[in-house]
Amino acid sequence: MSITLDAPLIIKAQPLLNIRNVSKAFGHVKALCNVTAKAYPGEVLGIVGESGSGKSTLLRMMNLEETPDNGNYSLDLPEVSGNLFDLDRFARRMLCATRIGIVYQNPHLGLLMKHSSSGNVAERLLIAGERNFGVLRKKATEALDASEFPLDRLDAPPIELSGGMQQRVQLAKAIALEPALLLLDEPTTGLDVSVQALILDTLKRLQQDQQITMVIVSHDLGVIRTLADRVMVMRSGEVVENGLADQIFQDPQHAYTQQLVHAKL
Repeated sequence: MSITLDAPLIIKAQPLLNIRNVSKAFGHVKALCNVTAKAYPGEVLGIVGESGSGKSTLLRMMNLEETPDNGNYSLDLPEVSGNLFDLDRFARRMLCATRIGIVYQNPHLGLLMKHSSSGNVAERLLIAGERNFGVLRKKATEALDASEFPLDRLDAPPIELSGGMQQRVQLAKAIALEPALLLLDEPTTGLDVSVQALILDTLKRLQQDQQITMVIVSHDLGVIRTLADRVMVMRSGEVVENGLADQIFQDPQHAYTQQLVHAKL
């Protein structure tokens, strides 16, 4: 008697984030030219390129802070449909408050510097509709603890904290509502090497523990190599190379990527 084994079923994962054919010009300057980007559930996508390459503009679009001249943006979430660039200001704000978190390079863009650290995190919860003080305090404390912020400084305002601690408050605020997507814009720039390492360790642990999909923009290839599963290389508003991180760093194909990698080495 012969036994026939069925071929294994191959399931193709759908990207959580899908940006298609996005272009953006500021006056006569083309910031993005027909850019497409995808990030899959639980994946860390790194975007690299020199200043002016368009990577930060692309990240702002993922956070719905910018609207392109053309293109589409979708998130594979049950409560989200259609082109997100078509959402009005209020709908964008609510989506970003509940499903997308962001950590800016400059903490002043993401924090109320004279409010308490726990209050900054609670602000995000308030936008999402939470009103119970005890719940606000508890969830803010949990988020700060997850970002490895010292809990004896809960009531200290960010203006009194170091740059590394300010980034941890931003991170706590970003993850307080367990977002599906976490955006990171040069999160370690300007920090001491030892502090950079601590922030990177925290991000790696959060990604492993919570399987958050992350998109990280950085000019520092060391940061990207530490965190990213897949890498997009941008130059002059265009994607010149896209692939698995190991392939990009070990066998870059585009001349510009080769230049970046060899310069780092």
